[in-house]
Amino acid sequence: MINYEEELKKFHPSMDVNEAEDAIYSRDLTDVTDILKEMIREEKQKKTQH
Repeated sequence: MINYEEELKKFHPSMDVNEAEDAIYSRDLTDVTDILKEMIREEKQKKTQH
């Protein structure tokens, strides 16, 4: 029978998981708000050029 307590003591997270987590959280991702702000800025620029 498996001794879960012993198995949990042996467990160490993979370094790849920790590295991936750091990479994901450190990225500056564009969201819908950023896209809308850019679209509004572009429209304002178009209006001032004409």
